[in-house]
Amino acid sequence: MRTEAPITRIAAAAYTIPTDAPESDGTLAWQATTMVVVHAEAGGRTGVGYTYSDATNAALVTDLLAPLAEGRDAFDIPGTLLAMQRHVRNLGRDGLAATAISAVDAALWDLKAKLLDLPLAKLLGMVRDAVPVYGSGGFTSYDDGRLQAQLAGWVEREGCRWVKMKVGTNPARDPARVAAARAAIGNAGLFVDANGAYSRKQALAFAEVCVRHGVVWFEEPVSSDDIAGLRLLRDRMPAPIEIAAGEYAYDLDSVRRTLAAGAVDVQQADASRCCGISGFLAAGALCGAHHIDLSGHCAPSLHVHAACAVPRFRHLEYFHDHVRIEQILFDGAAQARGGMIAPDLSRPGLGLDFKQADAARYSA
Repeated sequence: MRTEAPITRIAAAAYTIPTDAPESDGTLAWQATTMVVVHAEAGGRTGVGYTYSDATNAALVTDLLAPLAEGRDAFDIPGTLLAMQRHVRNLGRDGLAATAISAVDAALWDLKAKLLDLPLAKLLGMVRDAVPVYGSGGFTSYDDGRLQAQLAGWVEREGCRWVKMKVGTNPARDPARVAAARAAIGNAGLFVDANGAYSRKQALAFAEVCVRHGVVWFEEPVSSDDIAGLRLLRDRMPAPIEIAAGEYAYDLDSVRRTLAAGAVDVQQADASRCCGISGFLAAGALCGAHHIDLSGHCAPSLHVHAACAVPRFRHLEYFHDHVRIEQILFDGAAQARGGMIAPDLSRPGLGLDFKQADAARYSA
């Protein structure tokens, strides 16, 4: 019988990694991405979790969340999660607070699995051995040549069945960009993501272009806050285009509201935002109850174990920035082969080892 394993330390640090080229989507442009990495220690083992957020989140973890977790049993993840959520009530649970909590929760799940000497997927209970991925990037800052090369590379090199491109920065250019993407990827599935840049009528007009080029997925055509707009577009979208949203769900209530409104064909969730592995699994349970598939947003190495445990799971986003960053900062980062990624069952926990020396140059 195991004894309790009190958490002895929670530490956090931020790392900012420049992009390999300027990037933009329908509502934002950036030239660097910040990862906040959390380490949780208990019983002589160290768990690692992370989120993509602002560098100030490291202080939020160490100053506000760490004192709540330290001294608690490392196996009591639900209790620690609830304590963190209650503690940030007056800060607002969404946004920075939710991403900080997410990183701690992921680190605790990694720690628990390591204490039990199990890969996390085995601890959670696997319903599949691997998950399909779609290549994601296609930024609006790319010219057509770079767009085509990136999308075609995912199909040809990683064997992805689907690829996704950004739209919405310059709506007048989007039809030509979609045509260029289709020419590059042959019969592979094509997804578009507006990041909420369009109005409802713009999205409907653009969908007529999309369907001619075989687009099968339209992500955040309008803001995720416009649940009524998402529902309207889902009802009026030409077949076979599906509406997807959910990457900015910071808690289970947000997922519930979207599903209850019938606003999406596929619900997204992001374990680096939705209160970690715990929140991602809960989102999966809600999707099952609503007979809607769940799709994982970004951070493939963080999601792959939990994705193998969610019964109604569609696919995982193999996002250009995050794949690159995870390879830089972690040994054991997930790599797509044949359009799939699989957890490494020979390694405990998430199977990730943080490369501290390599990360030092990116310290924020």
